[in-house]
Amino acid sequence: MGKEPDYRFSLANERTFLAWIRTGLALVGGGLAVAAFLPQPRFAIAREVIATALLLLGAAVALRAVDRWSRAERAMRLGQPLPPSRFPAALALIIGGGAIALLVLVVTAGLRP
Repeated sequence: MGKEPDYRFSLANERTFLAWIRTGLALVGGGLAVAAFLPQPRFAIAREVIATALLLLGAAVALRAVDRWSRAERAMRLGQPLPPSRFPAALALIIGGGAIALLVLVVTAGLRP
């Protein structure tokens, strides 16, 4: 669809896609590590909640990466402005909030080996 964009822009779009995929894989790996290696905290369900949240977030990042890549590629081919994205800011807020929640859990609930 449309005309072929300058290959440098397509390659930059692909690098951005791969960076998001790496982020998603890191979140999935973190979720698996939590499920496999984190000692059981005082609150029995905490480990499962943390692992599940990381796995779901990793899946969401990977799916969003595909959507963002395809929308940017389409916009470049049609000569339109790149679509705006609030996802990076939302992801940063989610991860920051999760880190604060985990800090509180570590300090108050004894999430130590």
